[in-house]
Amino acid sequence: MNVATDFPLREYNTFGMDVTCARFVQIDSADEIPKMADLFDTPHYILGGGSNTLFTDYYNGTILHPAFGGIEMASQSTPTSEGTSSSSVLLRVAAGEPWENLTNYCREHSLYGLENLTGIPGLVGSAPVQNIGAYGVEVKDCIEKVEGYYTDTMQPFCLTSDDCHFGYRDSIFKHELKGRCFITHVWFRLSPQPRFTLTYKALAQALEGREPTLDSVAETVLAIRNSKLPDITQIGCAGSFFKNPVVDQAQHAALLNRFPDLVAYPTGDGMMKLAAGQLIEKAGWKGRREGDAGIYPKQALVIVNYGNAKPEEICNVYRQVIADVKDLFQVTLTPEVNII
Repeated sequence: MNVATDFPLREYNTFGMDVTCARFVQIDSADEIPKMADLFDTPHYILGGGSNTLFTDYYNGTILHPAFGGIEMASQSTPTSEGTSSSSVLLRVAAGEPWENLTNYCREHSLYGLENLTGIPGLVGSAPVQNIGAYGVEVKDCIEKVEGYYTDTMQPFCLTSDDCHFGYRDSIFKHELKGRCFITHVWFRLSPQPRFTLTYKALAQALEGREPTLDSVAETVLAIRNSKLPDITQIGCAGSFFKNPVVDQAQHAALLNRFPDLVAYPTGDGMMKLAAGQLIEKAGWKGRREGDAGIYPKQALVIVNYGNAKPEEICNVYRQVIADVKDLFQVTLTPEVNII
């Protein structure tokens, strides 16, 4: 464990906000967590790769950063409904392992399931909290269970995928267990046989006429991401800033009368999911810039820091976007990013 005071966080958040925290604790082993009960009794925030966080000011508390990694493999057979066995592989991955390392490991070991999530920044421990997703896949589709500690009792937990109450960019860790647990490991069940999800239109079109492979799908996903999203080493951002809003059938029909080209997808429960990026673009924000803060020209879902934007400038942009979309569509956008 390493502890520092008045610690600068600019290198620990992909927005590049130049803020500090009162205390920064780097956790080098999951075994250290049960010994840290006193820290969890004070204001604290668990910060992984900082790719889904907007710091708005000095953080007068303790930042807890998991720096322990590792990927363990365990193969086993699972029974099918026909009574036969199908092969699968379980990976137990430490919370501090970079997500990119995990997707690269899967490619190197020919494990299928996470290839559509290639290129997402951050650490593995954050994946179940957000139920990260991209190009037709959500991480819940591959999560077997999640391990960690309840921070009020320091007792270990092991939650199954069902226990995690996964939803669209949502989980139990954002609700009942928000601020009450520290994830240490995530278990993934993956397939050693080819198994692809090619429901995302642009991905399917890019692979049309070719037999998909693990490498070709992953490389195509990366190409699509890079064509739409900024390089976070050059332009600060937190990826998609807003969730895609969900409306009922009546509101969707009313919106279609006004905007016939409106993109929407059924959610399976009688609701329709709108494309937040399209709403933002129609509200006139795509590519708009105010000082060093603005909306990325290639993807309206992404708020960016062009260099030296202050937190209040980023906040002004996202609040104005919410207000303008609300005025035009009577739809309220919700940030996907944690605003601290």
